[in-house]
Amino acid sequence: MHRLIGMITALVLTANLVACSRKNESTGDKDAPSGQIVLKWNEIAYEAFGGTSYQHSLMASRINAMVQIAMHDAVNAVRPRYEKYAFNGSDPLADPVVAAASAAYHVLLSETPTKKAMLDSALSATLASVEESDAKIRGMQLGQQAANAILQDRMEDGSAGEVVGEIPVTTVAGVYQPVPPFNFLFAPFWENMKLFALETKSQFRCTPHPELTSNAYSQAFNEVKDYGKKQSTVRTADQTAYAKFWYEFSEAGWNRVARIVAQNKNLDIFETARLLALVDMAMADAYTAGWDSKIHYNFWRPYTAIRKAASDNNDQTSEDAEWEPSEPTPPVQDYPSTHSALGNAAATVLAEVLGDNTSFTMTSPTAVPGGSARSFTSFSQAADENADSRVMAGIHFRFACEAGQDIGNKIGRFVVQKKLRPLKQLPH
Repeated sequence: MHRLIGMITALVLTANLVACSRKNESTGDKDAPSGQIVLKWNEIAYEAFGGTSYQHSLMASRINAMVQIAMHDAVNAVRPRYEKYAFNGSDPLADPVVAAASAAYHVLLSETPTKKAMLDSALSATLASVEESDAKIRGMQLGQQAANAILQDRMEDGSAGEVVGEIPVTTVAGVYQPVPPFNFLFAPFWENMKLFALETKSQFRCTPHPELTSNAYSQAFNEVKDYGKKQSTVRTADQTAYAKFWYEFSEAGWNRVARIVAQNKNLDIFETARLLALVDMAMADAYTAGWDSKIHYNFWRPYTAIRKAASDNNDQTSEDAEWEPSEPTPPVQDYPSTHSALGNAAATVLAEVLGDNTSFTMTSPTAVPGGSARSFTSFSQAADENADSRVMAGIHFRFACEAGQDIGNKIGRFVVQKKLRPLKQLPH
């Protein structure tokens, strides 16, 4: 009975969202539907690959980008306002709301086939709210064509590798070593993933990290040792709170930010589809570029560095064989912080499109206490806290977070400059 009630509630909610999307809420085109259907299918994508329980963050980011590109290409094919990505077709008589839902549905059905029942239900709810018409049929067809275009583009893109990688045994100071509870390296093959927007994976590769014997390393070492320690006596309650708040996967958190601000600004369907496609392309490429730098430098995590500080030849660092981080350390190298890279990539896209000084309030499933929210006056403020959270969590050196932010800024700007540009800005 509870399951039935939940399904009925979901159907009603989606129906209301589609109905709302027919109203003029746009900041631009007066006749354009709102972006509600794009936001709804962004959330459906999150649920399709596991919601709060998913673990393959790299794949989730890839699927997000594919879904959002398909929706952008589908609605843009009805009324072209921006540069196309993968789909070159057009149909001005198609319903853009149906086209968006159909595009997302077919990408997700291909990438998460075990969630077919949930996806079928969501699509049925969308279609049930739209009157039967030629435009509706055309929208379904157009959406499927846009989905097929990005699916074809991403065939054999390098995403099907083994996620459990071996870590060579070493005692060399500064070299990455496994951090409990993990004894493997997560998806090292991802550095060779086909890119969505960047020209090469090393296009924005980090400059080298500080030498182990440098003052910069000593300062970062002692900062994370003191502030990132489990039950630290110097970390404030607020620093502990945002270490947990931002601990969820970065692509999940920043898609939520994008949904919130798109809703707050009443963006229309074309603006919303483009914005989320740019955000998700930037984050997907930030993972690949981040993996390139991580594997290139293969730098150890604070857990190892602090427990084996006697081997670093630096008299400004001291070993603590019992040290533990405030939060669990992901099974990938320290330098750079891809969490910071994704955060700044998304924040830069959002700032370039909407303006940095955009206020918003959001919650996080990893917030403590549950349901607590944090408010920000700009995207850059949120991105800075997102990066700082990794030091407070004890899982990254400060210089790794700064390097990640630098990569993210460069990727975000590049994506906006090169992809899905407004047609009036394209060279004739």
